Amino acid sequence: MSEKLAPDKRHSFLHNGEKVFEWDQTLEEVNIYINLPPNVHAKQFYCKIQSKHVEVGIRGNPPYLNHDLFSPVKMDSSFWTLEDDIMHITLQKRDKGQTWSSPILGQGQLDTYSTDLEQKRLMLQRFQEENPGFDFSQAQFTGSCPDPRTFMGGIRSD
Repeated sequence: MSEKLAPDKRHSFLHNGEKVFEWDQTLEEVNIYINLPPNVHAKQFYCKIQSKHVEVGIRGNPPYLNHDLFSPVKMDSSFWTLEDDIMHITLQKRDKGQTWSSPILGQGQLDTYSTDLEQKRLMLQRFQEENPGFDFSQAQFTGSCPDPRTFMGGIRSD
């Protein structure tokens, strides 16, 4: 049932009308997807993930991305892979349940409506995680949604 509450589409991060990357998020992680240029050997790509910063590029060239992150991540649980001409960066949120309006601090922020939809989806993911016998995929919030991190005592840790 939890797969019904997974992100149904990715958000696009655009710069000057060009797609830089796509991204989505769950309660625990933010995923960034970058289309790789053709004819570049996989070993030439690099990704450096720090607690509050990410740098991505091709060795010997200026970085493609070199930005502070929206919020801190767990470095030991964050990683990147190359698959089917896409770099997939998985950033483990330090603050589980936090709604990110963009992976990059101060750039490409989701509008207020989209951020609210993300927060509602994450809240339903939290309910599903805490109550696995129930199906929250059709549940709806009317009005504003509470913060998934703090609602009713906060997120439980096992």
